[in-house]
Amino acid sequence: MTSPTPPDYGFSRQAARILNSGQSRSILLTGNIHDLFARSAGGTVDYVPLPNFLLSKWNIPGLILVVYELNGPIRFANDADQQKLRNAWLHWRSGHDSNELAIQQMLTQGRTAADLEAIAEAFDDSLRKAVSNPTLALELLRQMCLCSRTRIKDKELLRENLLILIEGADMLLPDAPITSLSDLDRQRVTICHDWFSDPGFVNGNDSAVMIAESRSLLHHRISRLPQLLEIEVPSPDTPSRSHFIAWFLSRQPDDCQLQFWSTAEDLANLTAGLSLHALLQLLKGVAHDRAPLTQKDVVDKVETFIQSQLGDDIVEFKKPEHSLQDVVGFSRLKAFLATELMPRFAATGGDALAGAAVCGPVGGGKTFIFEALAAELDMVVLVIKNVRSQWFGQTDVVFERLRRVLNALSKVLIFVDEADTQFGRVAQNTHETERRLTGKIQSMMSDPKLRGRVFWLLVTARVHLLSPDLRRPGRVGDLIIPTLDPEGEDREEFIEWMLKPVLTAPLEPQQRQQLDKATQGYSAASFASLRSELKVKAAGGTLPFERIHEIMADSIPPAIELTRRYQTLQALINCTRRSLLPDPKTDEAQRHLWAEELRALESKGIQ
Repeated sequence: MTSPTPPDYGFSRQAARILNSGQSRSILLTGNIHDLFARSAGGTVDYVPLPNFLLSKWNIPGLILVVYELNGPIRFANDADQQKLRNAWLHWRSGHDSNELAIQQMLTQGRTAADLEAIAEAFDDSLRKAVSNPTLALELLRQMCLCSRTRIKDKELLRENLLILIEGADMLLPDAPITSLSDLDRQRVTICHDWFSDPGFVNGNDSAVMIAESRSLLHHRISRLPQLLEIEVPSPDTPSRSHFIAWFLSRQPDDCQLQFWSTAEDLANLTAGLSLHALLQLLKGVAHDRAPLTQKDVVDKVETFIQSQLGDDIVEFKKPEHSLQDVVGFSRLKAFLATELMPRFAATGGDALAGAAVCGPVGGGKTFIFEALAAELDMVVLVIKNVRSQWFGQTDVVFERLRRVLNALSKVLIFVDEADTQFGRVAQNTHETERRLTGKIQSMMSDPKLRGRVFWLLVTARVHLLSPDLRRPGRVGDLIIPTLDPEGEDREEFIEWMLKPVLTAPLEPQQRQQLDKATQGYSAASFASLRSELKVKAAGGTLPFERIHEIMADSIPPAIELTRRYQTLQALINCTRRSLLPDPKTDEAQRHLWAEELRALESKGIQ
């Protein structure tokens, strides 16, 4: 299925280039840091966590690898390296020549020997105490770098260079207002700030590599340091998942052969979005149950995993049970969707749309229609429910997780209902978090790497409240679709649909005129609401026309006519296709009249 050669991880090569060139001495690895990575050793391949992978990748002559993890020890890749650093520390603290013979001679000289022993014991004691004292651990690591680059009598105390891996950097240096930090948190921030900003460290040969899910989780005094370069660890792509599946299958006994609904290649394609950890869980379950793996099992696993990563309150998978055939009326719009929009969503590369905006007055059927469209597209549909977080700094983290998920999926439609409340303007009076979020969404929409793979469908009754940058060509401005109240034949279709459950006899011309007059200004939601009420009043039977007319006459529409008119005008003004306007021959004079009417409504406080 795949070559036995492990995947080539670009992030490790990028980090190596930065460190070897001296471009930076402090690096932050972010993204898919909690996953498994292929490690080749002795002709065999296994999958290990990121720190273990980096240790095996960077364990080369001339480097002393040091690893620190929260609530864990400061450990060395090799025991001999720890002894080398201990000796260098002894020379550094004593101020004597870096010469082993001189040290051995000094250890026989009474008081000097006791002093040296005390220094050595203090080093060992600091390593022990660092297990439960992260502040001490960071300060000890900083001083190791000072020791490493110190020279006595023009001789280096340590011939090798230090490469320090710091796991859980976001827990060591949490981002929060300075007043919310404890004294120890502040001290750790200060230690790292002084460490990474020290010209001696910046221009030296020692390096520190921190690991955290997101740069936004680090305290801003550290994350904003220009010396700190970020490298993203991407989610596994299809070749990586293919290699992992082949590796897993090769380790199964002969009497335990996994059965798939299709080929292993199809499994690798369908598991887009899964981490290798999640893929391992899926494969282990199949191996244990010895039951065929179905396509539905894989889809359910992908959905569960993505929701666990982003949160049920952030996204959900849309599985509409209705199609465009179930949509009443909107004949021109449905024809446009079938002939224009769906082919552009199915396209790839530059021929594909980045997205579309759907606007129109409340109750116009926008969500229902475009949920039906999503069902017919036969692609993954993610519904954005709430990207913002109530916690400080978490909105940026949620967005970065979303971006990683979208980068991993092969083709996905992002459905955003009430988009004006999710992504607003970027004006000066807008909150910084909202401006930043909207800016990132805008950048993602026009990212050429995502073109043809990620499609945005923004649904809103207040399209004018979306950022103008969102509405420009190249983003959803390529196609802004109005969803207007039914007129003409579409209205007749809605009336027939409304009466169908309770009136079996065809309408007479006079009755049709009465109903047409009674339903003037009705939206799709109004027809649906009245249909529901008629069914309740009929109690499973039918109603005479007079009773139907009486029920309709008793119904008073809510006093939102001016607001709905304002939203309709905004939809007409912002529409990007003349063929979708009520009159395809609409000219600029008519558009100016709509604009004047808008200003008149705004002068009355309607928005």
